[in-house]
Amino acid sequence: MYSLILHGRRFGELQKWRQLRFSASPYLNELPFTNSFSSTTSIKGKNFTVSYLVDSLGLSSKLAESISRKVSLQGDRNPDSVLNLLKSHAFTDSQISTIINEYPQVLTLDAEKTLAPKLKLLLSRGASTSELTEIISKVPEILGKKSISIYYDSVKCILEGDKTSTNEKLSDSFPQGTSLENKVRNVSVLRGLGMPQKLLLPLLISKSQPICGKDNFDASLKKVIEMGFDPTTSKFVLALRMLYQMSDKTIEEKVEVYKSLGFTVEDIWEIFRSTPTFLKVSKNKMLSSMETFLGLGFSRDEFATMVKRYPPCIEYSTESVIKKTEFLLKKMNWTVKAVALHPQVAGYSLEKRIVPRCNVIKALLSKGLIGSELPPVSSVLSCTDLKFLNKYVMKHDELVPELMAIYTGEVDQKSLPQH
Repeated sequence: MYSLILHGRRFGELQKWRQLRFSASPYLNELPFTNSFSSTTSIKGKNFTVSYLVDSLGLSSKLAESISRKVSLQGDRNPDSVLNLLKSHAFTDSQISTIINEYPQVLTLDAEKTLAPKLKLLLSRGASTSELTEIISKVPEILGKKSISIYYDSVKCILEGDKTSTNEKLSDSFPQGTSLENKVRNVSVLRGLGMPQKLLLPLLISKSQPICGKDNFDASLKKVIEMGFDPTTSKFVLALRMLYQMSDKTIEEKVEVYKSLGFTVEDIWEIFRSTPTFLKVSKNKMLSSMETFLGLGFSRDEFATMVKRYPPCIEYSTESVIKKTEFLLKKMNWTVKAVALHPQVAGYSLEKRIVPRCNVIKALLSKGLIGSELPPVSSVLSCTDLKFLNKYVMKHDELVPELMAIYTGEVDQKSLPQH
């Protein structure tokens, strides 16, 4: 069977592909893989967690698959107990779906011994049912905290402030000099800059150091604002974290290392503005990354270009970079320059993305169906599964079964033509 979910194919996108192509190509109706996407039937054989999330919560298969990477359910007894507990406390289906999406780990918590006592405690302290469901739905992670009442109070403080648009100091509600007072004070400052709730509330319940301090927070915040970061974006929070964690001396040392690798000061801060985590990379990792790419045939200028284009590439493991790059250069014969222009490919899965797609391209080249020259790296690897299939598989009607067998790995790779 030409199973499209073999080797981790993206179920959601391929399901959309089937729906789009089903009526357009009668030939597809004859393929043995056309019935493999019948609602939840195909999901149940794949993964219990995905099956449970789809069947019990009505989540889309794509969302369920994403959640299944964060939590693994061993049976339905515990998650059923959690769902029943939430429903008994007046959480709506929509709120429960939000909670599971944001904090799927809640399904693994003991409903009777862990969750029920926490909800009971909050209600005993005067929380109304509507208030309880609203706050937990907005920040479900507090269900996993031991001191749930403290986190609950801080979140409530911000929510009430937003509802009344009050300008009073919210931190006055908490004991002075405490970490919680600093948290609420600092979050209030961020709220005043226009930071939305979706960014503020996670900060309140996190152990994030930037909002626990005072003087250092103010200094770091000033730098982030002067750099032009937008307070309504997650990059603002990341930049604040990075600058808060490092002293001026540490930052200067990192800048000097990057300069020694061929970057200008302007380059460094431009990259930081696009990818704040870039600054956390250690000196040894920076040097190791450059040595790895140089050893694969890239020039120093090409290495610098790659980092500017896609900063996360500097953090990839040496083994991963070597394995993927050698495949692209030696097995596919793309040039170093071609790969350097698309450094993000070093982050793609070799088994699930690079090899399956490249095998299809090699087969098409051997048949002379796409000319004699390799398509651009981005055309093959950077597009979605749906676009790749439409562009390189579905347009060759008579070869669809063969190409799909190659794409899913059902054909022995050793038998494929070598380009």
